[in-house]
Amino acid sequence: MFFMIFLFGFSFTLQAQSSNKLSRSEQKKGWVLLFDGLSTEGWSSLGGQPVSEGWEIIDGNLTAIADGKGGDIITQKEYANFELKLDYRIAPGSNSGIKYFFTKYENGGDLGLEYQILDDKLSEDNKEADHLTGSLYDVLPPLKISKKVNPPGQWNTVRIVSKGNNIQHWLNDFKILEFERNGEKFVNGVAQSKFKTVTPKFGSAKQGHILLQEHGGEISFRNIKIRIL
Repeated sequence: MFFMIFLFGFSFTLQAQSSNKLSRSEQKKGWVLLFDGLSTEGWSSLGGQPVSEGWEIIDGNLTAIADGKGGDIITQKEYANFELKLDYRIAPGSNSGIKYFFTKYENGGDLGLEYQILDDKLSEDNKEADHLTGSLYDVLPPLKISKKVNPPGQWNTVRIVSKGNNIQHWLNDFKILEFERNGEKFVNGVAQSKFKTVTPKFGSAKQGHILLQEHGGEISFRNIKIRIL
């Protein structure tokens, strides 16, 4: 029994140590870590203050504690053409998201395009297709046939690719959404969303911060990395 407990703990420690690292191949391709597993360096609150205690680093994971009121956090740098990858794990019933091109609009406040993260089965916000995991929140739904999401308590891998106006959402190595920010599909989706009155037009920012959303439920992130395209 002791041996089994030791083995489980040892394998868990190895897994934590192997996360948040770049391979030589990734380094050659220009990947950069946005989270080193040890600190929140490079991140801040929306007001530019240090990340609050509502976010904790546990076993190499960046975790928003349930009801910890940590608030959303953003990268200190802004990005335009990029490929972003990360792993996330949510608790049952949780709601979160990853926003990109996050910036301040003249009318509408601080906004960004959101890759929605949700417990599709238990969260209260699961009634609309464009509110489910992988959607462009409140604008465009993911392709249901391509979507393979692991349940709460297990890790999922997100990939967001932004090149010019072309945007791709990936989940666990499957492309689940693609659109052009100036395309008909996107424009029509915005016109029917809560962002329809935003000026300048929602999603038109040339660059912006990456945001990790705290929405009351627990969520953990790891292996957060980005490369410029």
